[in-house]
Formats: sequence, C-alpha cells, structure tokens
Amino acid sequence: MRLLFLGDIMGRAGRDAVATHLPGLKARHNLDAVVINGENAAAGRGITRQIAEELLAQGADVVTTGNHVWDQRELVQQIDAMPRLLRPANLPGGTPGRGAVIVEVRGGRKLLVVNLIGRLFMDLYDDPFAAADRILGEVGLGRGCNAALFDFHAEATSEKQALGHHLDGRVSLVVGTHTHVPTADTRILPGGTAYQTDAGMCGDYDSIIGNDKEASTHRFLRKIPGPRMEPAKGEATLSGVLVETDDATGLAIKVAPLRVGGLLMPSSEAF
Repeated sequence: MRLLFLGDIMGRAGRDAVATHLPGLKARHNLDAVVINGENAAAGRGITRQIAEELLAQGADVVTTGNHVWDQRELVQQIDAMPRLLRPANLPGGTPGRGAVIVEVRGGRKLLVVNLIGRLFMDLYDDPFAAADRILGEVGLGRGCNAALFDFHAEATSEKQALGHHLDGRVSLVVGTHTHVPTADTRILPGGTAYQTDAGMCGDYDSIIGNDKEASTHRFLRKIPGPRMEPAKGEATLSGVLVETDDATGLAIKVAPLRVGGLLMPSSEAF
C-alpha cells in the first residue's frame, strides 16, 4: 500500500497548496490513500465541516486534528456525522467524534488511521500509549487492517519518539504533528515501522510556524497585547511523509519525506 501523510494545514495558503498539488502527487506516486492533518486549516484556528469536506473531495481519505480541534465551536455538534474527520482518540470518554477509523482502499485493502495527542507541555489528556494499545487490541495488522497509520499530535520530541518505539513492529507509520517544522529523522525503525518525529506543516514557511512574522515576533519582544496573529499568505510548502507498506505484513518497506512548492528545499523524487 502506498500512503501519503501531510502535516498540519495552516490557513488558506496550506489549503490552496493541497488543491494545487495533491492531484498530481496522487498520480505521480500511485497513492492508495492520503491522510492530512487539518487542525489549523480554518484561518489557523481549527477546522470547519466545509473545509473538511473540501479536503476529502480533493483527495484526502481521512483528516486528523489535534489540540485546536474545537476552535470552531460548531464542530462539536457536527463531528459525529463525519466519520473521516478524526479528533484525538485519547480525549476523555464521551467526547463527540471518533479517534480512529478504517477506510477501504484499492483492491479491498483496509487502512486503519488513528489520531492521538501528547501530554508533555500540552494538557491533561488521557494516556496516548494506553489508547494506542487499546485500539490495537481490537484491530491491528493482519487483524482487520492491512496497514495502520498513527498521527501523534504532540509537542515533545521525546514523547513522539517513545510512542514510535512503543508501536514499532505493530503499525505501518507513526508520524508526529503539531510543531509545524519537518524533522530530518525519517526512517524505518528496527521492527519495521516507518517513523518521522514531525511531518511539518502545509503552509507558508516565510513565517513563524505559519503565522505572520510581525505579529508573532511582537509576542516575544513585548509583554503587552499586539496585533492579532494571522496565517502567512505566501506560497505554501506541502510537507509530509510517503510510505510504502508490504501487503503481507503491513510493515514499511520504504519511507521518504515529501516537500513540494514554497520556500523549503524540494524533497527527492526517489520514492
């Protein structure tokens, strides 16, 4: 199975880049499924039902989120009707929505997508490691799915790496989101799980993590209210991870970073 994961969409620039580049990427890499983190897609503050539906129509199979999932408050009432828009699985019991979904791809194969959120430097969420184990106890590689992708929305690199090793050999890909800067540690772990600490963002990198430079810098220079932060509006770079899995085991046989458009150095076309 050939999969593409795209990191956090940051505002209009990120959405435009998805619309521009995703169709060509799907054809060029013969992709079976695309998963996108969309939690900053609505002007940098959460995601709306309309935006999620647009991303799905443009070629995403699943949209994940993170700590900004409820920034657009109406989504609380809408998310139950949107099975392919995920919120973190380790939110408290009774929270609307779902944290995992199985989607069918070409040839009747099944992809499990799980959205988790970290706790270090974040908030008092439930244990993401226990949530992952619980989900994999119900469905896993060779037991209801042919591949499994985990989006771990977390601040600390240590927590992301720990989850990667904890799940190594049990899932196809563990990829981090949230910090908006792509890391250079794309690899296959010893047990066969593809891993990258952070996929980066789909946004304008002439910015501060996707936001306008002036307003963001003001927050570091002065301890008084400043201009409202808005997403940068220049050409976005699509940042993400490409993975190919073995249909027999569900484990990764190839992984590569993806960077297309905008300011960042383009990734290799070796995949």
